[in-house]
Amino acid sequence: MAAPLMEKISESLGSTEPALRLILSVLSGYPCALLYRRFLFYQSPFVLHLFHTVSGLGFAAFNFGPQLYHSAVCILVQFLMLRLMGRTITAILSSFVFQMVYLLAGYYYTATEEYDIKWTMPHCVLALKLIGLSFDYYDGGKEPSELNPEQQKSSLSSVPSLLEMYGFAYFYGGFLVGPQFTLRSYQRLVAGELTDCPGQPPNSILPAMKRFSLGLLCLGIYMIFSPYYSDSYFLEDEYEAQPFWYRCVFILLWAKVILYKYVSCWVIAEGVCVLSGLGYNGLGSNGEHTWDACANMKVWQFETTPLFTGTIASFNINTNAWVARHIFKRLKFLGNKVMSQMATLLFLALWHGLHSGYILCFSMEFIIVNVERKYQALVKDSPLLTKLAQGPFYPLFYVAQQFIHWLFMGYPLVAFCLFTYDKWLKVYSSVYFCGHVFFFLIYMALPYLRKLLVPRKEQTEKKED
Repeated sequence: MAAPLMEKISESLGSTEPALRLILSVLSGYPCALLYRRFLFYQSPFVLHLFHTVSGLGFAAFNFGPQLYHSAVCILVQFLMLRLMGRTITAILSSFVFQMVYLLAGYYYTATEEYDIKWTMPHCVLALKLIGLSFDYYDGGKEPSELNPEQQKSSLSSVPSLLEMYGFAYFYGGFLVGPQFTLRSYQRLVAGELTDCPGQPPNSILPAMKRFSLGLLCLGIYMIFSPYYSDSYFLEDEYEAQPFWYRCVFILLWAKVILYKYVSCWVIAEGVCVLSGLGYNGLGSNGEHTWDACANMKVWQFETTPLFTGTIASFNINTNAWVARHIFKRLKFLGNKVMSQMATLLFLALWHGLHSGYILCFSMEFIIVNVERKYQALVKDSPLLTKLAQGPFYPLFYVAQQFIHWLFMGYPLVAFCLFTYDKWLKVYSSVYFCGHVFFFLIYMALPYLRKLLVPRKEQTEKKED
C-alpha cells in the first residue's frame, strides 16, 4: 500500500520515488530532534544510543529495504578492528582499506549510467565516519603536545561500545546525507554538553528554523528550474544545434541549478543538527552563541564569491574539512604540497565513485584552483591590476568574473554529473573544449603577463623567495 502511494505522490511532484523517500527522511529528522528535546534529553546514554540506532535503521529500511545490512556490517567490523588491533597504524590501514574497498565494491556492483539513490549514497558518508574513527582513536594514544588543536578536540581516550558506535553512525541528523562530525562531538551531545543552557535543552529552535526555511527555499528553486536545466538535455540533438554562446550559457545556468539539489539537502540536514544541539559551536567572536558546528554550506558566500576557491570553501564544508584533516595534512611526510593536493583530490574522486567523470572533474579542479591562485598573486604583485581591482570599475570586473567563474565551475561539473566517457566527451566536443583551451592559454600567458605588469623589483623578490 505504501509503495504505490509513494509512487503516486512522487509522480505528482515530478520527482522519483527514491528522491521523495530521501527528502521525507531528511525532514523527519526534525520530529526526531523535537522528540529528543522533549522526552529524551535527560535520559541515560544507553537510551539515547538506542534511540539514534533505531531511528537511523528505520530511515535506512524506509529508503533501502534489506540493503541496510551493508551499513550494519561495516560498523560491526570497524568496532572489532578497534577492539582487536588497538591504537596502531595497522588498525588505521585496515580500516581505510576495508571501508574503501567495501564502498568501491558497492559502487561497482550497483553502478548505472544515471545518478541513482541507493544504499551506497549514505554509505560514502558512513565510510568517512568510520575511517575517521580509527584516526581519532589512534590520536588518543598520543601525548597532547604531539597533536594539533583539531586532533586534540577529536581524539578518543577509549574504544566506544558497540551500541555507541551504532548510535553515532545512525544518528538521524547525519546518516543519510551528512554532515560529517566526530564521535567526540556525538559523545558531548549525548552527555548534554552541547547546549547554550547548561543542564537544559539548547535554545536552538529559531536557528534551526532559519536553516530549515533556507533549505526549503533552495529545494523550491531546484524543483522549479531543474526541469528546464536537466542533465539529459546535454545529450539531445537540440542542444548541439544551438549556437555556441547558448551552449556555454546553458552550462553556466545548469550548474547553478543542479547544485541546489545538494545545497537544499545539506542545509535542511544542518537544521536537524542545530535543533538537536549537535550544531552548537560555543561562543563567537562577539560573545554570541553560534550554531554552525555542522554547517555544510555557507550559502551567502556560495552565491556571492567570484572565486573558484571561494565556492569550494563554501560547499560540502564538513567533508572538505574531514579530507583536509585525515588525508591532506597527514600526507605531510611527502614533503610536497602539490603531491599532497593531487593525492587528496584522487581520494575524493574515488570516494565519489568509479566513473571516469569523477576523475576528470577533480583533475580540472586541481588545475583551475592552482591557476586561480597564480592569478591572485599576479593581481597582488601588480600595482596596475591592484588599482583596477580596487577602483570604481570593480563592479564591472565582478560581473565578468562571476560569469567566468560559473561557466568554468559548470564545465568540470558536466563530467561529474554525466559520469561516462562517451557522454562528457560529446558535451565537451560540442563546446570545442573551451574550458581546457581557456585554462591552457591563460596558464601559458601567465609568465608574459607577470613580466609586463609586475615591476622588476617584485619579480626579483619572488625569485629570491
